[in-house]
Amino acid sequence: MWLVQRLPQAGPRIAWPRQLARWLPALPALLFLAVFFIVPVVEILQGGLYDADGVLSVAQFARMTHTAVYVKVLASTFWIAFLTAGLSVLLGYPVAYLLARLSARSRERWLLWIVLPFWTSYLVKTYAWMLLLSKTGLLTVVAAHLGLIDSAGTLAPSLTGVLIGMVHAMLPLAVMTMLPIMRGINMQLVQAAQTLGADRATGFFTIFLPLSGAGAAAAGLLVFITSLGFFIVPALLGSPRESMVAQLVISSVLDLFDLRFAGALSTVLLLCSMIVFFVYDRVVGLSSLAGEAPERRAGTGGRTLPMLIAVGRLAGKLSLAGGRSRAAGGFGLKAYTGAVVFALVLPIAFVVPLAFTKQSFVAFPPQLFTLKWFVSFIESSVWQAALLRSLGVGFATAALALVLGFGASLALVRLPSRWRKPLFAMFIAPLIVPRIVIAVGLLYLFARWGLAGTNAGLVIGHTVLAIPYVVVTLSASFKRFDWRLDDAAKMLGASAFTRVRTVLLPLLAASLGSAFLFAFIVSFDDLTIAIFVSGGINTTLPKQMWDDIQLAVTPTLAAVATSLVFLMVFIVWLSSIFKRKRY
Repeated sequence: MWLVQRLPQAGPRIAWPRQLARWLPALPALLFLAVFFIVPVVEILQGGLYDADGVLSVAQFARMTHTAVYVKVLASTFWIAFLTAGLSVLLGYPVAYLLARLSARSRERWLLWIVLPFWTSYLVKTYAWMLLLSKTGLLTVVAAHLGLIDSAGTLAPSLTGVLIGMVHAMLPLAVMTMLPIMRGINMQLVQAAQTLGADRATGFFTIFLPLSGAGAAAAGLLVFITSLGFFIVPALLGSPRESMVAQLVISSVLDLFDLRFAGALSTVLLLCSMIVFFVYDRVVGLSSLAGEAPERRAGTGGRTLPMLIAVGRLAGKLSLAGGRSRAAGGFGLKAYTGAVVFALVLPIAFVVPLAFTKQSFVAFPPQLFTLKWFVSFIESSVWQAALLRSLGVGFATAALALVLGFGASLALVRLPSRWRKPLFAMFIAPLIVPRIVIAVGLLYLFARWGLAGTNAGLVIGHTVLAIPYVVVTLSASFKRFDWRLDDAAKMLGASAFTRVRTVLLPLLAASLGSAFLFAFIVSFDDLTIAIFVSGGINTTLPKQMWDDIQLAVTPTLAAVATSLVFLMVFIVWLSSIFKRKRY
């Protein structure tokens, strides 16, 4: 009897070491993000709420609301971010719909052309749009000849130029966010509706569109929050009327040395991001950010579904979709997707020939052919130092992010389901919070620790940004992993470390390679952290490009941009190889 009473009490004591072992892989990443992400963000909240004497005050926030310029910039920021999110989802939805219906091989070919512009540096893309949309730019001249704009007008700097640049940058993100949700939809439901007499339009609006709504909402969320922190595109393609909050933050820190006002501005962006993220999680669910179809929640869609049914029936009556062949619809979607891909690749392809011009200034069409601008880029001590620093910091960031992200992803699949959602939210939080907020927070922290202007500070800041990409990439691979292989090795006496080294790492090598490349690109392309952390003398390649673009648009810059395009093509090619090995 005594043994029977004691046995239930012994169970939890044995379970605690197992629970601790499951948490252990995630502890390094949790500690890293707690110190270099949570602490800086909290300091921003405190910095905006206290005055120079350390007294609680809302003077900085009152300054925003009482000054017309700041109110206008805040309104402009949210309006531009909203328009960018709406246009990106609207234009990207048909592309994602087509890709979801294609075979794996065809989808991969299309994705290569979509991923390339996405991973190409924002500076390179914006530089290209500057040349295309300026008063003498190719697109401006064509638009003037077609009567779309006044002959004396220009597409940039203007709101139109800002939206073109931002939608071009965010459209691939919207497509890649919606695609996993659409691929998870059972198309047999649409076929069943057509079997029961519904035409294709009715089946789409009543079945597919509601089920894919979570993907569209996820895309809109990510694009909106990312757009809140933009400053490259509005600074180079916009006028003062299109200024955004991130530009005010940079000016407050670098020009006015007003860290408290910069903290208050960052706090506004942070709180808005948190509110949007909270509403999204309550309505749609956090799982859709990881490419999972969220569960249908009770009460959702009660008013929306009848409206969609009515729209679907109206579309079926007004269009000839029901009578057209499947091939015709497919051709229309492919033609539209081809036009979108062409628009995505156009500015990147436009830069390349300019790097080989014989002229000492940028003009189109260029007079070909010379390599002197590449020689100027390679032989310049300034550009050489910036390139080497970016490469070194990029490789160090990718290695550190891969180690931390691997442990975090491993813990996510081993922990009970009640812990997965908050833990996943913690690991992807740097993806949700605008980069400018993280950058200002790290500036606060590194200024006290003596890490500002150091390579270590850059690696830490870039690793904070890269961890979400590594976790998302590896989490998907861990979910597909056959854990029976790990169990078999355990039964044969292999230790945990041996199983990781001999089973997990070899079988996940392709996914690890992709995650490493993603982390490297995040670091190599970053400008926001570099502006605040890199220091004034030793800069990174994006920071050096940023400084030069604001002075003059030269063929040397075109050579640098072209070199970065070739590097991204090589990385995307490597990533495609790793992806093939995964399946």
